[in-house]
Amino acid sequence: MMNPLKTIFSIISAIACFWITFTGLKPGGDLLLPYSVGIGLFCGIITFALVYYSEKVFTNLSAKALVGATVGIAAALLLFLTFNYFSQIVGLSTKYPPFTYPIVFLSTICLGIAVGLKKGSNPDPAKKANDEYFHAKILDTSAIIDGRISDISEVGFVEGSIVVPQFVIRELQWIADSNDNLKKVRGRRGLEILKKMQDQKNVQVKILDRDFTNIKEVDLKLVRLAKELRAHLVTNDFNLTKVANLQNVKVLNVNQLANSLRPVVLPGEHMRIKVIKEGKDEKQGVGYLEDGTMVVIDNARKHINADINIIITSVIQTPTGRMIFSKLGDIRDRDSAISN
Repeated sequence: MMNPLKTIFSIISAIACFWITFTGLKPGGDLLLPYSVGIGLFCGIITFALVYYSEKVFTNLSAKALVGATVGIAAALLLFLTFNYFSQIVGLSTKYPPFTYPIVFLSTICLGIAVGLKKGSNPDPAKKANDEYFHAKILDTSAIIDGRISDISEVGFVEGSIVVPQFVIRELQWIADSNDNLKKVRGRRGLEILKKMQDQKNVQVKILDRDFTNIKEVDLKLVRLAKELRAHLVTNDFNLTKVANLQNVKVLNVNQLANSLRPVVLPGEHMRIKVIKEGKDEKQGVGYLEDGTMVVIDNARKHINADINIIITSVIQTPTGRMIFSKLGDIRDRDSAISN
């Protein structure tokens, strides 16, 4: 079914072109009325085709591009009316063929649309630069030193660009130059991890030379940068995660990712574990799963350095990870659970 708006617009355009052509004829040119009608019909058909295809093109355009096209059309109409007005005053209309008006009219409209679309579609340089980092991953110092982000990116679980600000690299260098041996080792490890990520073929690491001199704290600089670039912040820092969330910055916490990937452990489950040390309470022992999860075992203090069977009693999820509580079990309980 034909769109009524397209038809109406085409009819108006045909009438306008007919009137422009007919009034532009030389005196005594009334006999060329069929000629003017033909020009009007031709312009109407061309207008309908332009509207039809423009609708398809404009459907996927941004609001700014559409506004630019509208402004371009308005400017083109103003230009054409100015041309028409002055040509009538100086008598130029008697020196060129009558079909010049429709051609100039359509050409001016097309030019206005083209220029308006181009101007409306081109963002300012700052916004264009920020769009380059849209949904990129900004690494903080803790995530780099931890090193797991390198393993995650190497196996292809990180999409988009990885951004490391210069002020984060300066912080790593400052830690690596520390007099404290532990800090020195951590800083050097971070620089090595960063170099390793740069050598990965499936990851694009970008060093961003952007700073906020009016902000002293590195964490606040990271949050500000993530907001400006509309990027994601990658960290292991619990406090930084909270600050970023308060400011609606998307945070990818490596510790939370690791916790979510740990095997599910349910109350009543039987397992075997080695008791490593004493617990806080009397008679308690403490062991660890392969993923580092702490397991507190009642009445296991006397089994330190021994492998024992336990029964899970409860699992508690904390902001920093899981804690598993259990009690002593025996082989018969374990074998019975496995057989069931």
